[in-house]
Amino acid sequence: MNPLLERFVGAILHVHQWLYETTDGRIGATLGGRPMLLLRTVGRRTGLPRTAALLYVRDGDAWVVVASKGGAPQHPGWFHNLRADADVEIQVGRDRIPVRARVAEGEERARCWAEADRVNQGTYETYQARTDRRIPVVILEARGSVGEEAGNQ
Repeated sequence: MNPLLERFVGAILHVHQWLYETTDGRIGATLGGRPMLLLRTVGRRTGLPRTAALLYVRDGDAWVVVASKGGAPQHPGWFHNLRADADVEIQVGRDRIPVRARVAEGEERARCWAEADRVNQGTYETYQARTDRRIPVVILEARGSVGEEAGNQ
């Protein structure tokens, strides 16, 4: 993608996130027909709240996001924040949900990657071709869910 187009797309995404946050999810739950959520983390170095608007897909009761950063050589900041503290919050539409993040592996990763790439119209495969890093697929599971409670007993 040429640099001017990348800056234009970045500006659109910035405005989209601002609208999503400012309207408390009344506007922004989709972007170009793609489902979007707000991921709220805490900066691992700053301790400050951080928010990222991300495309997601559902996998059962979980939400799946992809740490693509447009195929950049490094992971996005929000991914590093999740690695430092996996207990975060998402907002889907107007609903705020406490979740725990984990990185998908194996068959689960392959299945979720394929679905996210389908929803994002092949864009994730394009991003993967731009970078040598393996782009992480992140599973966000509601905290306090039945499966989590069973695992803590």
